[in-house]
Amino acid sequence: MPDLYEAIAAPARRAILDELLERDGQTLFELCARLAMKHQLGMSRQAVSHHLTILEDAGLLTTRRVGRCKLHYLDTRPLRQIAERWPFATPETDHADHLRERDGG
Repeated sequence: MPDLYEAIAAPARRAILDELLERDGQTLFELCARLAMKHQLGMSRQAVSHHLTILEDAGLLTTRRVGRCKLHYLDTRPLRQIAERWPFATPETDHADHLRERDGG
């Protein structure tokens, strides 16, 4: 299984995830068009397909065939695992104030 961090490291793959978050269940053709129009990413269908494979292998998307179309769906479960490993700071858990006090700032 590819490393999740490597899968989200590429800006093009993050743009694909953003597009699927905005509108889930897109075909390769739809994703190519949206990436070109909204993100100015003029990639070939083969390049986008390669990125989709990496995201799918990392568990960040699933696919479903409907007739001749292959639809791509975002799966955020792997990202939730990251958030659970390093929880977001809350006023009770934010250590930045403590570090500033310690460092005299």
